[in-house]
Amino acid sequence: MKFGIFIDLQLPRPWDDGAESKLFREAMEQVELADKIGIDYVWVQEHHFLEEYCHSSAPEVFLAACSQRTKNIRLGHGIAVMSPKVNHPVRIAERLATLDIISNGRVEWGTGESGSRMELEGFGVDFLDKRPMWAEAVQETAKMMCMQPYPGFNGKYFSMPHRNIVPKPLQKPHPPIWAACSNRDSLQLAARLGIGGLTFAFVNSEEAKFWVDEYYETFKKNCTPIGQSVNPNVAMLTGLMCTKDHDTALRQGIEGAQFFAYGLGHYWRDGTHVPGRTNLWGDFKKMPTSGIEQMERERKKAGMKGIGDPEQLIQNFRALEDAGVDQLIFLQQSGNYKHEEICKSLELFGAEVLPQFKEREIGHEQRKREMLDPFITQAQLKIEKLETMNEVPQVEAYPLVWNGLNKESHQQTIDRRPGMSAFWQMQVGGNRQRKED
Repeated sequence: MKFGIFIDLQLPRPWDDGAESKLFREAMEQVELADKIGIDYVWVQEHHFLEEYCHSSAPEVFLAACSQRTKNIRLGHGIAVMSPKVNHPVRIAERLATLDIISNGRVEWGTGESGSRMELEGFGVDFLDKRPMWAEAVQETAKMMCMQPYPGFNGKYFSMPHRNIVPKPLQKPHPPIWAACSNRDSLQLAARLGIGGLTFAFVNSEEAKFWVDEYYETFKKNCTPIGQSVNPNVAMLTGLMCTKDHDTALRQGIEGAQFFAYGLGHYWRDGTHVPGRTNLWGDFKKMPTSGIEQMERERKKAGMKGIGDPEQLIQNFRALEDAGVDQLIFLQQSGNYKHEEICKSLELFGAEVLPQFKEREIGHEQRKREMLDPFITQAQLKIEKLETMNEVPQVEAYPLVWNGLNKESHQQTIDRRPGMSAFWQMQVGGNRQRKED
């Protein structure tokens, strides 16, 4: 089983002018440390307008900085929002390829729809459109990274003419694709589409085994890839606060895990938010004891097994490993966790817990590959074949329009190029105005 860390960039109020800068610097130091101790992945969220809960609105910039501070750790979008109203597919393709190049091929392409009202309506996305928007954008973005040129697209949610999207990623045909999966149905959809599942739903080891088995059975029997390659993997999120003493781990870790759950509920389920005014941390701290106890029950039910001493973590994580989980992602920065405590927790995990799993990782990967090879081959036969454009239409530049040229002398050009009449009027009008001035 592999391990990752999850960068949420949570920043509870109150803030001062340097709070965000300090948060980002410390998060990059945590990624450097994770790379040093042998953590396999870093996953960075993309969210917008979610004050206190997540200040990570440009993960591609953060990951680019991390790429220059690390050597081995895989750089994961956890996730990139795929709605064309938020990120045009071309821009996703360009950013992924650029990051893949400067990181020497370490990018993981996590995808998602976004789901909070704050975000969807902030970009004018209809809730009912978010799933088909995601599917259309993922499929076409994958093609953009493979084709020279991309032949263009006329879809329901975005359209564009033929263009060659550059640069191209180092990883061929494109970085591994993942999808955020909040329930069993979305995890099965990921399996059917041949992409990895980032299960940010919190489950215990018994539920995890059921989810994982169901994912791989679906992949084997009913996979039609959405991309140009397949990535059969299941990753799950769990909290992390590892200390020598169990009670210290609880004292340092529980409140942050509770605040993470509180923020989820506030923005996705039952909160009322006033942008720039709501104090999420203040409201959380005012919760009655009964509310905290309910959240604690949910935490235990959800299997947040990464808060404790090393022996407890080894036992809990082995149960998830036995359940077939491919990767465990640590929610190791949330609430008011202190940077020093996060780093100490990671260092202790790296010294006493991680080695227990590293020695079995190679064997697990080999057995998995042997089991899945025939099904991967079967799925790859279903990948849509990309047709090369034999005749690529030329794209002429806008003509230079100088003072004194007349419209009639360029009528043929205007007729040949849609939109040129408006362009001509704009140019001539501007020239005439400058001449009159």
